[in-house]
Amino acid sequence: MSDNSSSSYTVFTGKRVLLDSASQVGPATIFVDAAGKVARIDASYNPAGAALDAGDKLLMPGIVDGHVHINQPGRTQWEGVVTASHSAAAGGVTTIIDMPLNCIPSTVTVDAYEEKRESFRDGMWVDVGTWGGVVPGNAQDLGGMLDAGARGFKCFLCESGVDEFPPVNEEQLREAMQELKKKNGLIMFHAEMDTGAQVDGESDPTEYNTFLGSRPPTMEVKAIDLVIEMCREFAPHVPCHIVHLSAADALPAIRAAKAEGLPLTVETCFHYLTINAEDVPARSTEYKCCPPIRSKANRDQLWQAVLDGTIDFVVSDHSPCTPDLKLHPCCGGNIPVSAVEGDFVKAWGGIASVGIGLPLLWTEGRSRGLTFQDIVRLICERTAVHSGLRDRKGRIAVGMDADFVVWAPEQENCITADKLHFRNKLTPYQERACVGLVHQTVVRGTTVYDISNQDKFSAEPHGQWLDTPITPRD
Repeated sequence: MSDNSSSSYTVFTGKRVLLDSASQVGPATIFVDAAGKVARIDASYNPAGAALDAGDKLLMPGIVDGHVHINQPGRTQWEGVVTASHSAAAGGVTTIIDMPLNCIPSTVTVDAYEEKRESFRDGMWVDVGTWGGVVPGNAQDLGGMLDAGARGFKCFLCESGVDEFPPVNEEQLREAMQELKKKNGLIMFHAEMDTGAQVDGESDPTEYNTFLGSRPPTMEVKAIDLVIEMCREFAPHVPCHIVHLSAADALPAIRAAKAEGLPLTVETCFHYLTINAEDVPARSTEYKCCPPIRSKANRDQLWQAVLDGTIDFVVSDHSPCTPDLKLHPCCGGNIPVSAVEGDFVKAWGGIASVGIGLPLLWTEGRSRGLTFQDIVRLICERTAVHSGLRDRKGRIAVGMDADFVVWAPEQENCITADKLHFRNKLTPYQERACVGLVHQTVVRGTTVYDISNQDKFSAEPHGQWLDTPITPRD
């Protein structure tokens, strides 16, 4: 039997602890061993000798954000592992999974995977893994990347926005899925396809609706129909996932595919659940992303799908860039002479939001019936399973990594620049009022963020590169 004294453990306690999505909020004391694993949990509040006493604040599993663009190596003027992981830690995110594009080289070979891993060394304040990419001609590289530790693979069915990561056609996709079938590898789809929609040349490009009209829901519906077709063809051996769903028009097809028992999962993003197209101001290109933010009526349907489980989980899709690429008015003279200030059509698409999703989701969701248990399911448990980390992340249980976030769900919070730790502060959430404030973040038993400390972040990075074997996703 384990030593019952707290001296051999690091102890965390609180009056309101949420272990997983099936548990109730209640007192608990968590004992963490030297390896950073949960060794024992007592159903009582015992602050004596505790390294961290959450008191009346909520202590729950650390957040797993499975969709982040860190952009390192190659485009660290956009972001980088230090700033991305700082931002994650400040928001209770203890694990981030990086996307394979926007970095140079794109993560589409084993060599590129190793280069990314090496570039992240000594710069991770939270645990970090990466997805690989599927591009034309790299099908034979996929098995090696899985063996090296890639969590799965992402592809585009339309132009990605960067030349280094071209889209795949149906033939190339089938070739890749034949390879993934050998190892039950996960494939993820940026699910938009060309439908012939174009920008109305008579409309003002600085008005959001001009851009919105060029990316209609039919682009997503067409792509998702293909995804479902391919998922059915390769079931059950190649799990398929739709990233950043924005179009509610695709929900009937998704529901039917899930009812059929296909291995299909779906995510949406904080911005699709918290912003209406009708409210996007002119020239405010920080709101541009692909697929786009749509109407309030569409947002309400997405929320229903989140609450009924059609949408499996929620991620940030943090995709920043420098303000000049956004053609943003704040850039002044840095905007190219040939560009129009605030041009939604030509501006880079992507929302910066890693580490601020918890208060955004809670503020919007609580009026819709969202519970603390739902939050754990949507941004901790299911994202951990999706990333192949169900045996390590997403729950507080014996044997799991001791990843925790301590936050005050009733505390008013305004998202000001001093609370944004990603490299470029351009985000639609600047000055947004919400409720819920993160106070501490713990990664494998070490406190990496503490709002009460002057420097806030631990002096040394504590994150690990996640290349552990994939655990089952069902």
